[in-house]
Amino acid sequence: MNRDLIGYLLGFVIFIIGIPYVMYLASGSPGYDQIGLIRILLFIIFAIVGIELSVWSIIYMNDVGNGNPFDAFNHEVAPRTTQLMTGGPYAICRNPMLLGVFIYHIGVLIALLSVGAFIILLIEIIIMNIQVKKEEQRLMQDFGWEYEEYVRNSNRFFPKKMWL
Repeated sequence: MNRDLIGYLLGFVIFIIGIPYVMYLASGSPGYDQIGLIRILLFIIFAIVGIELSVWSIIYMNDVGNGNPFDAFNHEVAPRTTQLMTGGPYAICRNPMLLGVFIYHIGVLIALLSVGAFIILLIEIIIMNIQVKKEEQRLMQDFGWEYEEYVRNSNRFFPKKMWL
């Protein structure tokens, strides 16, 4: 099986299904009638925006970067990028794929509105921040001064400029 496909399937299982499911379990597994229509609608909006940003990032990464920067704690999950990506979704922040995941998971949190779900999201953010710092070391080795300049002009997860 293609390593790209394995990486994307792993990401789908972990970030699109797994973490939201753990958030759901940590919130006491509420039913639809306990969540309410407004929170469900907000969840849908956040899910669409977040997943769309993540998918755009993946497509851009394949087309421009010719690979994937994702390493699972120093283990290459998919072929690494050969080009530094600073345009498209990567002009928003250095990790638009994760920003999209976080937006989606904030939507899950809004729907569940529980301390347990919040704790799971907080743990995910801490773990992913550690992971991204390791990826940044590798990107610095691979792209040197170009990456250093990109770091100076962008934020890790959040946009530097907000659009209205």
